[in-house]
Amino acid sequence: MNTQAQFFQKLKPSIPGFSSLAAEVAATLQVSLDSAYRRIRGEKLLDFNEISMLCRSFNTSLDEFLCLNTSSILFQGSAMPVLEDTMRQWMEELDAQLQYINGHSERHLYFLIKDLPPFHHFYHPVLTNFKFFFWTKSILPQGTFLAEKFSLDTNYLLPYEDLVKKIVRAYAKIPSTEIWNEDTLNTTLRQIEAYHDMGVIVDLETTRQIYSSILEVIDHLEKMARQGQKSLLGHAPSLEHAEYRLYLNDIVSGDNTLLADFGGSKITYLNHSILYFLGCKDNAFNEGVYRNMQNLIKKSSLLSGSGEKERTQVFNKLRKKVQAKIFALGT
Repeated sequence: MNTQAQFFQKLKPSIPGFSSLAAEVAATLQVSLDSAYRRIRGEKLLDFNEISMLCRSFNTSLDEFLCLNTSSILFQGSAMPVLEDTMRQWMEELDAQLQYINGHSERHLYFLIKDLPPFHHFYHPVLTNFKFFFWTKSILPQGTFLAEKFSLDTNYLLPYEDLVKKIVRAYAKIPSTEIWNEDTLNTTLRQIEAYHDMGVIVDLETTRQIYSSILEVIDHLEKMARQGQKSLLGHAPSLEHAEYRLYLNDIVSGDNTLLADFGGSKITYLNHSILYFLGCKDNAFNEGVYRNMQNLIKKSSLLSGSGEKERTQVFNKLRKKVQAKIFALGT
């Protein structure tokens, strides 16, 4: 296979299931299908302008192709946002990745979890509001609520409600395997406790409601694990809702690594700077991550479907953690 044909094979995994490489190349370069096929086969050489257009359209780098036989591993990702509405930019990028994954007929998402994922925070409006407030005040640049206290009288979610719904629905369509540990809830619980102790939450009752919203999310996640299928909070699963496999590994602490498996190709997403991810399409690297995921799964306990006794014990432990925080608030 000549070098140009190899380049097109590198682009092929980026094609959504409903399209074809030739059709996407023809649309990008604005040439006929026949001309696209001749380029794909290497019969007509690409010029630098066409290579640039293809790299931009397929969101890939020529470096990624040229470094295939070296020890270099290329990662891609947007720079940390510096716009005024950093939250919207972050959410739009998250939604774009989920839509891209859903564009493949064969897809599965593996998640080695350290903290409760954003998708799960988004199930409950109270928890979502608190996380939006926390992320904007303490994580994202140019924090908006620096002098403000969190109150349920303010709907911090309002500007982003449509995006939140879109993200939750997109995530629900992706078959997923999550590997938890017993510390999965700890980060969110620490954030609530710290804000309460610092007086950043307006009153004790508001703190209690935030904790109560986590209990409702725990109930929902236990239901999904029991049914082995995703669903929306307060609703039964529908035909479009995907498989949900949940494992517990009580030895290894996760690092929020995501692996999207499309059958013929994979993408690894590595977490950085708390909220952001870098993506990698390097075949050798991704196969290594996949093998590691499979190894961890073999050494973990399956909580979804069968294993009712262990599943009940795990989720009851999570509830007790939250209930202890509520009890500590007093009256």
